[in-house]
Amino acid sequence: MKLDKTIFDCKLVQIPKHKLGLANHVKISSEISSTFNVKRIYYLYDVPSGAERGGHAHYELEQYIVAVTGSFDVVLDDGSQKKIFSLNRPDIALHIVPGLWRSIENFSSGSVCLVLASEHFYESDYIRNYQKFLQIKKTIKN
Repeated sequence: MKLDKTIFDCKLVQIPKHKLGLANHVKISSEISSTFNVKRIYYLYDVPSGAERGGHAHYELEQYIVAVTGSFDVVLDDGSQKKIFSLNRPDIALHIVPGLWRSIENFSSGSVCLVLASEHFYESDYIRNYQKFLQIKKTIKN
């Protein structure tokens, strides 16, 4: 069952970078496709200081999140424990599994958050109420 995952099922992944003259080149697709097929790509930018994004969980969807520029924190919650991942490098991706509450906060000025998702947008895949999320996680444990 995908909802029985914990914060320990998430990990940071080094994305190989390649020197192209004076610049670096990162090829994300080959690193991600071994875990899931990317069906949706989007990015967040111009997030106001002090704002938070996310604030939900997913039944099925997996994600990779990358700080393309700037920095931000991804807070993961499995109903029992929380863990903060600080992202600030374009060659590091955070793999987030289904069944975890996530929020993204502490955006630096000019940051860009790239998200690669395993599914297209389906509202039915979202758990948007934290109390409902906790109840679902509690039911799974019993």
